[in-house]
Amino acid sequence: MSNNPIQLSVSIVSHGHRSYVVSLLQDLVRLDRSDLEVILAWNILEEKIDLSGEPLPFRPTVIDNQVPKGYAANHNQAFQHCNGDNFVILNPDISLPADPFSALLHLLEQYAPCICAPLIKATNNSLEDSARFFPSPFSLAKKAAAKIFRVEQALDKIPDDGVMLNPDWIAGMFIVIPRQIYKDLHGLEESYHLYYEDVDFCARARLNGIEVYVSKTVYAVHHAQRQSHKSLRYLGWHLKSATKFFTSKAYFICTIEKAKIDRK
Repeated sequence: MSNNPIQLSVSIVSHGHRSYVVSLLQDLVRLDRSDLEVILAWNILEEKIDLSGEPLPFRPTVIDNQVPKGYAANHNQAFQHCNGDNFVILNPDISLPADPFSALLHLLEQYAPCICAPLIKATNNSLEDSARFFPSPFSLAKKAAAKIFRVEQALDKIPDDGVMLNPDWIAGMFIVIPRQIYKDLHGLEESYHLYYEDVDFCARARLNGIEVYVSKTVYAVHHAQRQSHKSLRYLGWHLKSATKFFTSKAYFICTIEKAKIDRK
């Protein structure tokens, strides 16, 4: 274990999430961790809350974006302020019923090099599909058809040893990434817009011999908004990002490598 007193640099970006940010900060305060720092970006300045008078056990580094940035650009910007051994991407619409970080830090130490996440549950206590196989044009078409015809799709059957899952990728709502890995992979790819940055990052991690794990011993709750299901603008961004990923070198190589494994 590192001697660095800061083990976790938590990056939170608010884009119309003020009430969620307040709730998440309360969760982080309740954890009472002395090894944690928070980097908070206000992507819409009109919603900013002054936290200077709040009795927080950590002093948040606050970033005021004069112009809204994308998901990747915001977290890459936060990384420039990171002092911890591990960089934590955490959506503001996540809540923490209990402390997941000790288990995740243990996993990172035991199975290095890797990145990891907890299980993600919906507000009704059902598991979300935050740990997945890499998507394909066919799987996306199948998913779209299931939505149109209102057919429930089963979650991917991810390799499971009883304690943790070993998916191809984990959703970017909550990811813990060792600082050096984030640096070596040059952070998130900023040419994506809002979607598939997490898929691309995990693909590039895998190509560099870095495993992706989900601990089954801890979980967080996601208050999902699913904008791409409601807005044509968000849906357009989703489809554009999917197309970019499916034509990327990382997707091409990962697909070939997976096909080789499947043939064995």
